[in-house]
Amino acid sequence: MVETATTGSSDVVYEAVGLKKEFDGGKVAALRGVDLQIKQGEFVAIIGPSGCGKSTLLASLGSLDRPSEGTLTYRGQSIPDMADPAAYRAHEIGFIFQAFQLLPTFKVVENVQIPMFEGTLSRSERRERAVELLKSVGLDHRLNHFPSELSGGERQRVAIARSLANGPSVLLADEPTGNLDSNSAQQILELILQLHRDLGMTLVLVTHDLTIAERATRVVSMRDGRIVSDRVSATSTAAI
Repeated sequence: MVETATTGSSDVVYEAVGLKKEFDGGKVAALRGVDLQIKQGEFVAIIGPSGCGKSTLLASLGSLDRPSEGTLTYRGQSIPDMADPAAYRAHEIGFIFQAFQLLPTFKVVENVQIPMFEGTLSRSERRERAVELLKSVGLDHRLNHFPSELSGGERQRVAIARSLANGPSVLLADEPTGNLDSNSAQQILELILQLHRDLGMTLVLVTHDLTIAERATRVVSMRDGRIVSDRVSATSTAAI
């Protein structure tokens, strides 16, 4: 069983040593020896040009991709060697994607409940939890709408509510504002920052937007599958 943020004795959430990821039989090297440590409660922004490996690194942290070489641990446990990676993703990690990834034939309140099917809540408890989460992101008036009836910003709010369904200790966000207009993007960013502050979650966010990255505690820059810079953000106090 994976330790949670409240029961773990160490404040190190993730540690990667010599992490490599290859595709196409080794012809494409997405990660080329990444060393990285992320501690409990940090907000780490990962930046870099398209194709630099930042999304692959995020996918590896979330056990969506399996590293080719190196070690990668979550609270001291090897992610590639977990007996039940699906349980890890369901209960420890909240995912937010650029493309929202909502099911179009499910209503908003149903989309938020999807991760809860891995747990033990009853049908009424799942709905109650979903309504509570949607209220927390300002969408309790949209419970019975379908994703196609929502704006881009509203869809991302639903996705954020869904990411919190099982009370994860880590939030992994891949370009969460990439498909939004500037006003909606700012609102979503502020919501994510509020969640980070209020819930004490560890937040790892991939972005190409330097103004977003500078709101983080740390900014990790990648190029050609490697980390080329790991620094404290100049304006990190804005995210605290």
